[in-house]
Amino acid sequence: MSTDYTLAELAIVAASEIFRDETPEVFATLIGTLPKLAGYVAKETFLPGMMMSDGIYYLAAEPVPVGPRGDYPIKKEGRIGYERVFTVIAKGNRHAFVGPVQVDKYGQMNLSCIGDYAAPKVTMLGVRGLPGNTVNNRTSMFFASHNKRALVAEEVDMVSGAGYNPSRYPDGKYPRGLDHRQIVTNLCVLDFEGPDHAIRVRSLHPGVTFEEVQENTGFDLVRPNNIPETAAPTQTQLDIIEKYDPHNMRAYIFKDNPPGRRAA
Repeated sequence: MSTDYTLAELAIVAASEIFRDETPEVFATLIGTLPKLAGYVAKETFLPGMMMSDGIYYLAAEPVPVGPRGDYPIKKEGRIGYERVFTVIAKGNRHAFVGPVQVDKYGQMNLSCIGDYAAPKVTMLGVRGLPGNTVNNRTSMFFASHNKRALVAEEVDMVSGAGYNPSRYPDGKYPRGLDHRQIVTNLCVLDFEGPDHAIRVRSLHPGVTFEEVQENTGFDLVRPNNIPETAAPTQTQLDIIEKYDPHNMRAYIFKDNPPGRRAA
């Protein structure tokens, strides 16, 4: 493993592990620089059959570099027409890796507004595809800043994406396709493997303590007996990241582009 890496590179590699137990030909929806690079690391190292979109409607035959591409020719191996997208969302073998602005203890996501829906302080993108994604597909999340405004104490200001809140379902039963996997932040990796899908700390980034993570989270986290340190990137993984991020767009994922291991 390398000893010279940034927090962004650490988080990208940690996020790639989200796909470790995926089916061989999963269709990955990778939204944002970190999710894209994480998916590319997974595809290049252990999941060669992963299918990806080029961001429009073509299936890319190989990862598409992030940032300016100039006249880079995107290699395509198929396309998904507009009407076909809804079939894929409803029935497809799909994993969406998204970046909402809020999540609560149930895993409910908000991408729509801050404040009361009737009189919001800030309006954003609306629900987009989150309702269909979350009740039909595997879903993971990324937050660049782990704080109580993002991982909120009560319910999210607007439920854009479904979670494990039984009061939101008439019969108290979760939708059959609801399957939240992991949350990657600047402090740690979380998962939904606590009792009744409670959010649990899966690993701590180097130099981060459980107490720091809990202090910056609006709800109680499940604390395992032993929490591993997030694994450092290997040189092979760093080379893959460099290959698909030649303009170093990853340097803008976290404020000030800090190192992956905090100074003692």
